[in-house]
Amino acid sequence: MNAVRALGLVSLFLMIQPASSQDRWHARSMTISKRGIVATSQTLASQAGAQILARGGNAVDAALAANIALGVVEPMMNGIGGDLFVICRDGKTGKLSGLNASGYAPKGLTVEYLKKAGHVSMPQSGIDSVSVPGAVEGWERLHRKFGKIAWAELFKPAIYYAREGFPVTEWIQGAWANSRAKLAADENAQKVFLRDGEVPKVGELFRNPQLANALELIARDGAAAFYKGPIAASLLKTSKRLGGPMTAADLVEFQSEWVDPISTTYRGWRVYELPPNGQGMAALEMLNIMEQFPLGSHDALSADALHVKIEAQKLAYTDLERYLGDPRHSTIPVKQLISKPYGAERAKLIQMSEARCNVKAGQPLPGVGDTIYLSTVDKDGNVVSLIQSIYQSFGSGIVVDDYGFHLHNRAGLFTLEDKHPNRLEGRKRPFHTIIPAYMEKDNLHIGFGIMGGLNQAQAHAQFASYVADHEFNIQQAMEAPRFTKLNFSGCDLQMEARVPAATQEELRKRGHVLVMHGAFTSSVGGGQAVLHDSRAKVNYGASDARKDGAAIPEPDPYFP
Repeated sequence: MNAVRALGLVSLFLMIQPASSQDRWHARSMTISKRGIVATSQTLASQAGAQILARGGNAVDAALAANIALGVVEPMMNGIGGDLFVICRDGKTGKLSGLNASGYAPKGLTVEYLKKAGHVSMPQSGIDSVSVPGAVEGWERLHRKFGKIAWAELFKPAIYYAREGFPVTEWIQGAWANSRAKLAADENAQKVFLRDGEVPKVGELFRNPQLANALELIARDGAAAFYKGPIAASLLKTSKRLGGPMTAADLVEFQSEWVDPISTTYRGWRVYELPPNGQGMAALEMLNIMEQFPLGSHDALSADALHVKIEAQKLAYTDLERYLGDPRHSTIPVKQLISKPYGAERAKLIQMSEARCNVKAGQPLPGVGDTIYLSTVDKDGNVVSLIQSIYQSFGSGIVVDDYGFHLHNRAGLFTLEDKHPNRLEGRKRPFHTIIPAYMEKDNLHIGFGIMGGLNQAQAHAQFASYVADHEFNIQQAMEAPRFTKLNFSGCDLQMEARVPAATQEELRKRGHVLVMHGAFTSSVGGGQAVLHDSRAKVNYGASDARKDGAAIPEPDPYFP
C-alpha cells in the first residue's frame, strides 16, 4: 500500500470515528432556562432586563428596561433621541402585535427648505438630518398596553449606570473611537463623550449625569417630559440655536402606531416582519425567492447555497429601493412584493453559473448604520423582538443642551428625487432600515433580529435559512458566517473569512466581487435571539459574538 493511499485511509478512519471530545465550529452555547431570558448587545443591559423579570416583570418590562439601559452603556447606537420598532407575542393567545415608533420629519423640513439652504441631497449629519425621535413615546405606548410593573422601575438600572458609571466594553469602545472626529465637532458632545479630547478606553468608567437627569424626568413624568416638558424645551432650544426647523407642535403631535406584522412561509416556518416604512418586506421577498431552490440539499457554506442567497438579495433590494416609503403618504405594493407567485417569477432571473451584475442601479444608502437589537422571553411565553437606533454612530452628531443625548439623523434616509415614494415631506416618515423579526413553527417561537443598516433584511433571511434549511440552533444560526451588500447595484459584497476558501474561489469564478473581512466583523451586523418552546415550557437565548452582550437568564428563586 503506497503512502498516499495509506494516509487517505487514516484520514477517513479519523473522520468516521467518534471524537474523544466534542467539536463544533461555533463558539458559544445557547442559554437555556425554564424562566425568562434577556439577550442584548451589552451584558449590563441584559442583566438589567433579567433583574426586572426577577422582580415580577414580563418580557415587555424586561425589554424596556434593557433598552433604556442600552442608551446609557451603548450610547453611539441608541437612546432617547432615536426611533423604535417592536414585535410582541402574547404568551396566552399567541397573537402578535407590531409597534412602529419611528418619527416623522418636522413640518418645516421640506425639499424647498433644503434647497434654499443650499443642499442638493439629504444631509447626513447636523440639525437638518434630524427627524422627531419616536422611541420614548413608543416605550410609553408599549408599557401601557403590556407592562406589568411600575414605569419608573424600568429606568432605575439606566439611571444607576448614568450616575455611578459603567466600564466601557470592547466592541462599544471601538465604535466610540471610530466616531472621535464626529464627537469633537460638537461642543456638547465633546463635554459629555470625550475626556481631554479622547474617547474612554476599554474598562474605563464612563458617567453621564446629564442623561441621568433626563431619564429621571421621563421616569417621573412619562413621555410628556420628552415631548412637552423640560427635555422638549432644551431640544427645541438646541434646534433653534443651530437653525433647525423643528417646532413644539412637531414634538407634541407625534404618536407611534400599532401595526399588523406582515409574513410569509418558508420551509414550514412562518416568518414575520413589520410593514413599511421599514425594510422587512425585502427579507420576506428574499425568502420567497430562496424557497425556489433546494438550499437544504447543499452545505450551508457551499458556493451554490451562498450564490442563491446573494442573487436573491439583489433582486429583493432592487424592489426595496424602488418602492419603499411611508404608506401614509405613498402606495406601497407590499402584498404583491411578498407574494409567492412574485417570488417565483423573480427566482427565474437567477442563473446558477453566473452572478447578476446588471440589477437596476439606485442611490446607495450611507454606511452600515448603528443600532441595537434585543429580544426577551419570559416564563409565560411572552416574546419581545425590539430594535432601536439613532441611525449612524452618534446620530446627527448633535447633543441636546443640558441633557447629554444625541439626536438621530434618520431624516438622512429621505431622498430629494421627484415622485419617489421616499421623497422628503414634512410630517412624513423616512425609509427605515431598523427591523425586528419573529418566526415560528408548531411549538417553536423565535424572536430575532440583526442590526446594521441595509444589512438587516438580508441578515434576517440568512438567519432564517440557517434555521429552516440547515436545522441550526439559534446560537449556531446567529454566529454562522454572513455576507452583506450595502448598496443597490453591482456584484460587490462583503463576507466573513470563515467562509471556506474553496467557496470563495467558486463565487469569484461566478462573477462575485468579494471584499473579505475577519472571522467576525461588525460589517455584517450583530444580533440576538430567543426561542420559546411552548410544549416543553423551556426558553433558549442566543447572543452574537460580534457584540459585547449575552443572553442572561432570569434568576431562579433559590433564595428565600
